[in-house]
Amino acid sequence: MNFGAIFDWDGVVIDSAAQHERSWELLAEEEKKPLPPDHFEQGFGKVNAVIIPGILQWTDDPEEVLRLALRKEQLYRDLLRENPIKELPGVRNLLTALRDAGIPSVVGSSTPRRNLEVSIELLGLEGFFHDLVSSDDVTNGKPDPEVFLKAAERIDRAPGRCVVFEDSLHGIEAGLAGGMKVVGVATTHKAEKLAAADKIVQRLTEITIDGFLQLVESST
Repeated sequence: MNFGAIFDWDGVVIDSAAQHERSWELLAEEEKKPLPPDHFEQGFGKVNAVIIPGILQWTDDPEEVLRLALRKEQLYRDLLRENPIKELPGVRNLLTALRDAGIPSVVGSSTPRRNLEVSIELLGLEGFFHDLVSSDDVTNGKPDPEVFLKAAERIDRAPGRCVVFEDSLHGIEAGLAGGMKVVGVATTHKAEKLAAADKIVQRLTEITIDGFLQLVESST
């Protein structure tokens, strides 16, 4: 079938909010830097190159931003290995159903590629994703649609024939801006906050292949 599925990662495939938040806390302790009380909510779905200078206001120096960003992600990966993660309910079944139906799946995430690779290895999800598009591959983070547009290119699908699975408000905005159908997954935000999405679910167990096809075909 000439359709494609694009998955955000954190909050859609895995619940890693606790590890991400703790990695920022550990980094702040190491660097003796302050953390604004609402920094994690403000930064959710954004890339570190935006978070560090813009939200945390730690530094504007590009080399220092990069150093801090790399260290934060190393701390995050260490936490993943120390505290085993599981994919969210319905993820593996949906990925299997898409694969069996000949619909390619690709990741479009604001997280670095190495984080995705480590998570996939820990979860045993090798073989389910045609490709990974990460923060390493884009210039503009969400809500810019660049990551999703590149993901669609990787699976040779027109944006209008793709469905994006997203939990963040910036991600939903990005998917819609890219001309894709968007399923909002209410793992990070309450369903009413995801009203802009074309369809809202509590978890991916609610998505069937028939439902997927009905959604994407409604735009063609």
